[in-house]
Amino acid sequence: MLNHGQIVRLIFGLKLRELRQERGLSPAELARSCDLSVSYLNEIEKGKKYPKADKILALSKSLAVRYDQLTSTTLPRRLEPIEDLLNSRLLQEFPLGMYGIEPAQLFELIANAPAKMNAFISTIFEIARNYEMRQEHFFVAALRSYQEMHDNYFEDLEQDVRAFVASRQLAPTSPFDLEALETILTEEYGYTIDRTTLAANPVAAAGRLRSVFRPQTKTLLLLASLSRGQQAFVLGREVGFNYLRLKERHYASPNTLELRSFEEVLNNFRASYFASALLMEEDSLVRDLRQVFGAKKWQPTALMSLLTRYDVSAEMLLQRLAALLPKHFGLTSLFFLRFDQAEVDATFNLTKELHLSRLHNPHRNELHEHYCRRWVSLRLIADARAVAALAAPAEAPITLLDAQRSRYLGTDDEYLCFTLARAGAPGAPAMSVTVGLRCDDTLRQQFKFLADPELPVRIVNETCERCPLADCLERAAPPVQVQRAAERAAYEMAVAALVQG
Repeated sequence: MLNHGQIVRLIFGLKLRELRQERGLSPAELARSCDLSVSYLNEIEKGKKYPKADKILALSKSLAVRYDQLTSTTLPRRLEPIEDLLNSRLLQEFPLGMYGIEPAQLFELIANAPAKMNAFISTIFEIARNYEMRQEHFFVAALRSYQEMHDNYFEDLEQDVRAFVASRQLAPTSPFDLEALETILTEEYGYTIDRTTLAANPVAAAGRLRSVFRPQTKTLLLLASLSRGQQAFVLGREVGFNYLRLKERHYASPNTLELRSFEEVLNNFRASYFASALLMEEDSLVRDLRQVFGAKKWQPTALMSLLTRYDVSAEMLLQRLAALLPKHFGLTSLFFLRFDQAEVDATFNLTKELHLSRLHNPHRNELHEHYCRRWVSLRLIADARAVAALAAPAEAPITLLDAQRSRYLGTDDEYLCFTLARAGAPGAPAMSVTVGLRCDDTLRQQFKFLADPELPVRIVNETCERCPLADCLERAAPPVQVQRAAERAAYEMAVAALVQG
């Protein structure tokens, strides 16, 4: 993270360089007039050094500016975007070192070409405004990049889980012992577990809250209607916050409040990863997955049975797969998606995504276009809603599993997609989670059932607006972007013909 002193040094250096160049002075000329070495002046201009008061006075006299004008932390108008960036919470809280970037390297870029960096930063700010991107979007995007850098597998957290289980002499059997987690939280970490308060809360009753932590009293408000697996995940995450000594954190789950810092986002991810690894022990789950994927026939019930064996939710299982498949199966061309639909016929929203190796399709579309209904992610939500509509009102939500080989129209891209979808009453939210794996030689070696004729193959595209398929029965909107592209191509050809005469 950048500190105040670093920012002050860089702003001073940028102003000094700007003033020197405005007056047509070379570094050697200004250094000589102030009795400074050229190398020391260069370090000042790059934000590495901050001169003492007598040197600042000499610089102000040589540049014919007031002392306080030179020392103020306000940059000239044309460099204001750089000033906004340096003073933003985003940059001050962003852990550059985690990405292998030292503050000095960033300062070097800005100091060496301030005008170009200013134009670049202005462009980024304008894009952010046009797409209504807030600071928290950058934090979430930064976390995704961090996960992608590590292929979504974190050996240190896996080791922390193994050390925790061994030190508490916990049984590694599945499903994990919910009562053991509660005992550790109450007796070792001083928690009080409250399963009554949230049940009477209208926000929780609407399905928008599962747990709330009160740090002053170390009380965990837990929604009693959660399944044992969901409760175990919440308790496991609380254990993770304490065992890993993560201080800055979310207090509500799911968190819908404004994200306060990147550290908060990162800590929540680490605690959640800890909980998933705790409930789905690495070696055990890998053995189970090798059996499922090594079968010659696609057997959805075999994968579905893992939900029961580990007593976890669909999202928890597929997120764990997204961590273990790159490490243990060599499948690094992978994506993870979560779609939500508030009610029947409502818009499908892509609320979580992770892409390893490159940005795969499908991915988030901020243009309010209609995602392709041929994706198994969306089709299975509709199927789950249809099954749920036939069930008795008091029955638990329906969970369905399906897989599909998705071939993207007009490309060589093909992905094997596993989707789990859950739906309840027609007016209640529904969701799906998907892991997609690029169909290549590595996948064919690991997944014996890839050639199974029972595994459906579908031609898919990005959005309806960008799809030229004329006979698509699932189309939800006309191909307006295709039509515009055709009109633009015809216009360009007409202009070219006129130019050629």
